[in-house]
Amino acid sequence: MRFVVKRLGLFVVALFGLSLLVFVLLRMLPGDVAAVIAGTNAAPERIASLRTELGLDKSYVAQYGDWMLGLLHGDLGVSTIGGKAVSAQVASRASVTFPLIIVSLLIALAIGLPLGCAAVLTRNARLRGLCHGIAIVAGAIPALWGGLLLILLFSRGSGLLGLLPAQGFPDNGWGAPLQALASLILPALATGVTAGASIMRYTRAAVGDKASSQAVDMAMACGMTRKQAVLRVALRLATPQLVSVIGLTFAQMVTGVMVVENLFALPGLGTMLVTDVGNRDLMAVQSELFLLAAFFLLLGLVVDVVHRALDPRLKDAGLVSGRCLHDETVC
Repeated sequence: MRFVVKRLGLFVVALFGLSLLVFVLLRMLPGDVAAVIAGTNAAPERIASLRTELGLDKSYVAQYGDWMLGLLHGDLGVSTIGGKAVSAQVASRASVTFPLIIVSLLIALAIGLPLGCAAVLTRNARLRGLCHGIAIVAGAIPALWGGLLLILLFSRGSGLLGLLPAQGFPDNGWGAPLQALASLILPALATGVTAGASIMRYTRAAVGDKASSQAVDMAMACGMTRKQAVLRVALRLATPQLVSVIGLTFAQMVTGVMVVENLFALPGLGTMLVTDVGNRDLMAVQSELFLLAAFFLLLGLVVDVVHRALDPRLKDAGLVSGRCLHDETVC
């Protein structure tokens, strides 16, 4: 419990620091939002009036305070370009981005975990080398290039096989679930295959290390076959490490999805962020970046808590250190 409280405290401090960093960096960018909205031929009086309306004439301290006060009340602000609530836009775009990330992660797990365990179990040197080569080649393919190859092979209209849509998302969203899911398959493959290769390498290393441990030897001495001992004992012992790797892979997928969304013309958070940056929509961009940073921090917090829950050695280490500190204080 003390560990969770400590991590929550660090989480809050990190959120505050990130919000300040995002605010300062965006204010250092060249250009003026009011000038962008008013147009190139706008009079200086019109630009000054817009700056007053948008609150850009206030000091940076006042602007930051207003933004943080809104965040504490769940208000992400209003887009200075479109005039719509940023929270509503983020919620609409997240219904595309997060399903895409989840499908990508499922593909990565379906590729990485079985092939990683197979590379440990096989005694065939050629097959082991083939798995190693697949992991290296698949992991070296950028998501953008992989997406282009998938479009050339499987997209309707321009692809060789013409099986899946290459761009866009249904107008009614998840009201047409089959069409929505079909539009996510190619971009999910573009990011999932690369992530799966990374998970495969980590799985092979982690499970292979545990497969040579005394626990596996004892399991085999009790009557298990090598395959049973690896899958039931070594894989379970490697689970805490794999949880950390999967959490890191999930976070990396967010940045990969940002690129893939623009390639496949998906109305997700990636295209929204690129558009808002191009329009110099400060309120929208700073809220979007803050949410992404908060998501990364929250994911790290969850991974740390789950890792500690799965690995009893960390709990024992905490108890031992606590007792040592207590004993030293008493002495």
